[in-house]
Amino acid sequence: ASPGASRRRPPRHGEARRPGAMTDFGELVLLIGDFHTPTRAADIPAGFKELLNTDKISTVICTGNVGSTSVLERLREIPSKDCRIVAGETDLGMDLPETSVAHVGDFKLGVIHGHQIIPWGDPTALAKCAGRLGVDILVSGHTHRTHPNRVVEIGGKWLINPGSVTGACNALGEFDVVPSFMLMAIQGSAATLYTYEERDGETKVTMNELKRLP
Repeated sequence: ASPGASRRRPPRHGEARRPGAMTDFGELVLLIGDFHTPTRAADIPAGFKELLNTDKISTVICTGNVGSTSVLERLREIPSKDCRIVAGETDLGMDLPETSVAHVGDFKLGVIHGHQIIPWGDPTALAKCAGRLGVDILVSGHTHRTHPNRVVEIGGKWLINPGSVTGACNALGEFDVVPSFMLMAIQGSAATLYTYEERDGETKVTMNELKRLP
């Protein structure tokens, strides 16, 4: 069952199972960012709104470029426990930090927008940033694209990019961006990562398993 299953449709054919209530799956963390609303995109896909209409998310990790104070307010209303939002290069005057660190289960999660990482999206540079922050998982954005295979592990650090939830064009002017976000269910030193993508009007989900590395 998915979060708030009574308000959700069953999974479509070929989809992985969805994370359930926190009592079954541990703590549920929303990884989201690069909205760019209203400048580059009007809103998130309707199917995503349905999935996020749940009271089971305990923590929000947002990679920034929210675009407006109304998006900030909506994000802060979602979690029951913690909300970490960092500044993207377009989030001017919003008084957001450059980086933030949260503790969920046995994991330390760090978040940075990603425009500070050169080259953009480079796994080695991101792993070094994770080391500086002292985190197990680094969540970043800016490229508007998820990593190959959704998650990358380098030197005991997990690197995750949830992409752009609206599918907005990125700083390179690329418009072929697939709207996406992630939910991560954490129990102790284990986590299940669910990547949601909107393709041809359908919401597709893939799953990855993560373990906290010694």
